[in-house]
Amino acid sequence: MSRALLADAILVVHFGFVLFVVGGLALILAGGLAHWGWVRNRSFRITHLAAILFVAAESLAGIACPLTVWEDALRRAESGGRSFVGRWIGRLLYHDFPEWVFALAYVLFAAAVIAAWRLVPPAPRKRTTPSLPQH
Repeated sequence: MSRALLADAILVVHFGFVLFVVGGLALILAGGLAHWGWVRNRSFRITHLAAILFVAAESLAGIACPLTVWEDALRRAESGGRSFVGRWIGRLLYHDFPEWVFALAYVLFAAAVIAAWRLVPPAPRKRTTPSLPQH
């Protein structure tokens, strides 16, 4: 697999991650209104919250996204540039704003995801009762 193709694959994974975080919140809020039970799935909600908290934390710490770093390194090693798909996904993902704008956006988005826990709470934990020995 060429470096350019691998860089495009990382870009697609990165786009999927962003889609999960942004689309996840939209679906949680819509699902709360429409009474979709699956948006209250505790594992989904914990994974969703962890994803945005990770992004916000790395942004506040001044750490570049590992997927962006990996993609950039592969692109520098390959002089061919981005493919058609890579160019379009890159236009959706990457914007030329100061770092503080992204950090603020990520923290505000994380706050919205946390607020969604109160607006559309996840299903309660399932309590297991110990089984009694059978005689």
